[in-house]
Amino acid sequence: MNPLPNPWTTARSLLAAAVAGSVLTTAACTTEDMAEAMPSATKSAPGDAAELQRDADAIRDVGVTGVQVRLVAADGGSTVVTSGVADIVSKSQVPADGHFRMASATKTFTATVVLQLVGEGRLALDDTVDKWLPGLLRDNGNDSSKITVRQLLNHTSGVVYVPRIQLSSPTDYQQYANSAPPSPEQQVADAAGRNPNFAPGTGWSYSNTGYLLLGMIIDKVTGHQWYEEVNSRIIEPLDLEDTSYPATAITVPIPHATGYTQWSTGRLVDTTESRIGELAGAAGGLITTTADLNTFFLALFGGKLLRPEQLAEMKRTVDTDPVIRSIFPGARYGLGVFSVELSCGGRYWMHGGDITGYKTRDGVTDDGTHSVVVSMSTLLQDTEDHQLAQEKAAATLIDHALCRTRKN
Repeated sequence: MNPLPNPWTTARSLLAAAVAGSVLTTAACTTEDMAEAMPSATKSAPGDAAELQRDADAIRDVGVTGVQVRLVAADGGSTVVTSGVADIVSKSQVPADGHFRMASATKTFTATVVLQLVGEGRLALDDTVDKWLPGLLRDNGNDSSKITVRQLLNHTSGVVYVPRIQLSSPTDYQQYANSAPPSPEQQVADAAGRNPNFAPGTGWSYSNTGYLLLGMIIDKVTGHQWYEEVNSRIIEPLDLEDTSYPATAITVPIPHATGYTQWSTGRLVDTTESRIGELAGAAGGLITTTADLNTFFLALFGGKLLRPEQLAEMKRTVDTDPVIRSIFPGARYGLGVFSVELSCGGRYWMHGGDITGYKTRDGVTDDGTHSVVVSMSTLLQDTEDHQLAQEKAAATLIDHALCRTRKN
């Protein structure tokens, strides 16, 4: 089967481009070998962690090497469980405070900065791309004079993403490991060379290019790089000491679980080190921990990062597509966040992310009182069924965790 089109990812789009760095060591084993060496461990557990542990183990059983989950309650208490192993060679425990590439969860950080600028009157959601980046998208039916900031934020711009390199095997990964990734400007130029998916505002299609453009707009409005604004506006005020932008660095800070990717060969390839964070940029470049990402989502939906008007705008959603809704019931998209129906009633907010070696899923209640983050140190890219099994296992964990908080 062909890989499942994954809407959350900087990968599926950005995985297909070059990654760079030093010569990478490839570790490999079969999923059967891995499953034999996967003890589960609860690191800390205020409250009943049994169901959370079972759901984390279910993700492990799909073929994920390591799982790290953190659920934060209204009183600030955290329930943390891990499952599997941090490394298939040493078979060490998954660190409960391990760093990982958050991938497209970065989009919510980028959207938050944009909405802060809107609240300050320095930018408007109805501003066109042309106002800030004149003439950037004018070929092949693209017209940046008709694309608005809002449309970039909610993926209704129609702008496509064009991967330069199909990174679909261990050979591809090794071949392009030392290649410098294209700049955001180059990636936008690639998009301008293709017809748009639809006229602005007439459809919905997940676009990493849109968030690269938003990063460029942040640069233009503020005079600073997008990640500098994320740092000064979000990371420093919230004291997110373990959240960072790697730029050209290929490593993930210690501690971390080794990140593996499984392609059609069926073998796990160590893909921890790369410059894919630099490639992903404002669409998916940040590194974090489950503690920091929970802190961010709780602060955001608790009203600590945006003014009420801008938070309300973030929550104004549009319909997505059947692929997403088949996995996440009733999924809709706001400005940098998805809303998803809970099986127990109501909705939660989230933004997942996939990138070589890591898969992130998360969820926060509408009132910003409870949040859960799951980090998986394996990205399954072999078959559609395998990807779907990982996706559904993670979605089940999120749903169970947030529904349980409503019962307590």
